[in-house]
Amino acid sequence: MVGNVLLGVRMRLWTALCLGLLTCITASIASAADCPGHPDALGTSRTLVIDPKAHPRIGAMNYTETLPLRDHEVVLTFDDGPLPHNSDQILEILASQCVKATFFTVGRMAQSFPEGVRKVRDAGHSVGTHTQNHPTGFDKFSIERARPEIDDGIASVTAALGDGGGLTPFFRPPGLRRSPAVEDYLASKGIQIWSADFPADDWRHVSPSRVYELAIKRLEAKRKGILLLHDIQTRTVVALPRILHEMKARGYRIVHVVPATSQQPNTPTEPPQWQLHPPSETVAISHWPRIPKFVFADAGTLPAPSLQDSGWHDGQLLRLLG
Repeated sequence: MVGNVLLGVRMRLWTALCLGLLTCITASIASAADCPGHPDALGTSRTLVIDPKAHPRIGAMNYTETLPLRDHEVVLTFDDGPLPHNSDQILEILASQCVKATFFTVGRMAQSFPEGVRKVRDAGHSVGTHTQNHPTGFDKFSIERARPEIDDGIASVTAALGDGGGLTPFFRPPGLRRSPAVEDYLASKGIQIWSADFPADDWRHVSPSRVYELAIKRLEAKRKGILLLHDIQTRTVVALPRILHEMKARGYRIVHVVPATSQQPNTPTEPPQWQLHPPSETVAISHWPRIPKFVFADAGTLPAPSLQDSGWHDGQLLRLLG
């Protein structure tokens, strides 16, 4: 009898292993098939459909829950755009690898460059919002002051998208500055707050090589998660192809996240999957460097090195102060 029980356990383990291998093989085949002309593309392995109301706050840098990803799965996110030239190059790089991502768009950028927002949507990426003006100290705002930043940002991005729509109920606070009042307000509107699981520090004055190194080092420490990047940064444009190439070499897979609809129900998950496992001391929240302050300023008021480093050409410039 004991022998039969052990045999049954072995068979179940073997079946699970085979199914896991089959899933990986199928995802790999699908990625290549879905990227004509790019047989070595990283691709997008699957689409994760989630209900923002069921999980209103995600991202281990701020919250106890994060996306229910499997081992070696990554969700790419980009903040602060669109910015012509840099954002366009990011879209080209993602397209060359048939990779889908989530873009958190600043309202004033959407007003200045509405075509850039539509390009993101038309390329099949998810479009979220990132306030109207990317204000400093967002976590200190009263709800009366924060509400128009949120609502105006949503209105600006919605207007930029036009009749084609495509805005998701995803929001990322500027600087990842969390606030209970803002969290409650967004939850009341059915909007999900996104933090991240690890950044690559591409908003800092570091080299593209350093952005690459931090992205891969922190990904390897967690083995899965939401990566925070910025599509306005020239250093990110330079580092991204190498990041994607190394992800493929190390067996990582890209997941695209979309909100559930009446036509597209949730991807089945279990509560433990929304916890990041295992926790790692090397990437604990308390170990992250203090998130710097950002502010919008007129391009003409900034010194030439800042303009060149940021990649901005005209209009408004998002400048790192600290």
